[in-house]
Amino acid sequence: MKMYAILKPPVIRLLVKEDIIPAMDMVWKVFSEFIAPDYVEEGINTFKAFIDPDFVTGKIDRGEFRIWGAFAAGKIVGVIALRPPHNIALFSVDGQYHRQGIGRKLFDTVLSDKTAIQDWNKIAVNASPYAVNIYRRLGFVPTDAEQTVNGMRFTPMEFEIINKEQLI
Repeated sequence: MKMYAILKPPVIRLLVKEDIIPAMDMVWKVFSEFIAPDYVEEGINTFKAFIDPDFVTGKIDRGEFRIWGAFAAGKIVGVIALRPPHNIALFSVDGQYHRQGIGRKLFDTVLSDKTAIQDWNKIAVNASPYAVNIYRRLGFVPTDAEQTVNGMRFTPMEFEIINKEQLI
């Protein structure tokens, strides 16, 4: 049964309020394992405040976040969040589900959502050192050198949407 759950494609949908706490718990787990080792304490604290469930829920309620989750075997195994004007705010996949195409499927879901990308020509992200190569595989390119703000290390990157009609 467990093997079937791994092989079955994940279900991707917009998150509802009841999903936020388990989603942010998963994001924190991924951050702690893969990203926090490259951050100073200030950056870790900044990120932790950013994924506080009340903070995230408030952003969703105000229309400042749109978050999708990938569900496998009944649990959240990945999330991607967009914030205006055209930025990825969160993008995490549980380590047990890496290299299974879940991140690609989440990103493709964003690209296919007319409401999410509206009239965008690009999608931007501040990629952690761990995620730079992941974003490169998705088609993002760096737009500047690595930076550190509030203790968080990142490389600004962009994905250019050349022909939206082909994506939708």
